Amino acid sequence: MPSLSEITVQQLTRIIGTPSAPMLVDVRTREDYKSDRRLLPAARHLESQAVSSWANSYSGSRVVVYCRDGGDISQGTAAWLRNAGIDAQTLGGGFKEWRKAGQPLMLVDRLPERDAAARTTWVTRARPKIIRIACPWLIRRFIDPTAVFLFVAPSEVAAVADRFKATPFDTGHGLWNDRGNDCTFDVMLAEFNLGTEPLSRLARSCVALIRGGLI
Repeated sequence: MPSLSEITVQQLTRIIGTPSAPMLVDVRTREDYKSDRRLLPAARHLESQAVSSWANSYSGSRVVVYCRDGGDISQGTAAWLRNAGIDAQTLGGGFKEWRKAGQPLMLVDRLPERDAAARTTWVTRARPKIIRIACPWLIRRFIDPTAVFLFVAPSEVAAVADRFKATPFDTGHGLWNDRGNDCTFDVMLAEFNLGTEPLSRLARSCVALIRGGLI
């Protein structure tokens, strides 16, 4: 029976990607993180020893902290956060238990550089339709909950991306565009390793809407 300060993999699975999902913090050691650089969806890797310097950024949020095995690193970090008035739990069994259960793990190599406030910034064409709505939803729910999105005139995308260090998507610029028969949403699922059946089904629905001329 998990304690009030711990959440199980099964419990977290049911709420991850939903509006009520907690913020996830990976506090594995540098060695553990280097051995497997994947993260739970929407998680950030932060140093447990530096918790006093980043704790305030989670003020008012519900947080789940995990380390390699749910041991002293995550438990100590969560206790520190609770002492700072933050609603913090640990993940029972940690990264190992999540991986053992076959739950999705996000590849981080394609993550854009974060700004001074630790947010990723993205830019696309104004007047968004289905793909330019679905992609921000995916990013906020499964990649970076703090992401910023800039919607600008098509002719200004490249200049805004350069000036504001924003990553363009679904604009014809950069990596995040249609690829063969795959829409931009499909490409994001593949590059971030988030191709779960529910998300893949959503991608197929997006493509069907586009091909059916319903948007």
